[in-house]
Amino acid sequence: MRPALALAALALLAFNSMAQPTAEAPVKVDYIHPEKFRDASLNSAGYERGADPYVMKQLSAELEKLASRYLPAGQALQIDIRDIDLAGRYEPWQPNAYSVRFMRDITWPSIDLHYVLLQDGQMLRQADARVDDKFYLQRPGRQTSSDRLFAEKAMLDEWFRKTFKG
Repeated sequence: MRPALALAALALLAFNSMAQPTAEAPVKVDYIHPEKFRDASLNSAGYERGADPYVMKQLSAELEKLASRYLPAGQALQIDIRDIDLAGRYEPWQPNAYSVRFMRDITWPSIDLHYVLLQDGQMLRQADARVDDKFYLQRPGRQTSSDRLFAEKAMLDEWFRKTFKG
């Protein structure tokens, strides 16, 4: 094999291994333009766009956990998250305005995404999805959880089970 051709083949192999989930991690999560996300930060004043690394790390870990729990052997998932709107809002007129997210019926969480489901490297299906939970305040366990992303994780769990049940 000529050196230039061998180099191109290695580059293609490296690209394909990066683009698809591996056997160790059945899900690969990418955040598409996180600087433009509506409300994906637990550390901002609530009116700046963008996502903080903590939120992205926590949501990725949750999706990895769900994939390892619900996807059958040989299946993998590529998820592109396009927008995040966390549950609750900061209310500047309240005391401690930027340290408390006020949870209201009209401030439910939502995540816009695109996913590709693979079986042994072959695409089974792909779709765009808007995952939301308008009834997040009624979820069991919400009152006792200290997880700041409880609503988003519970919402993703429900979506994952309904979408990828074996």
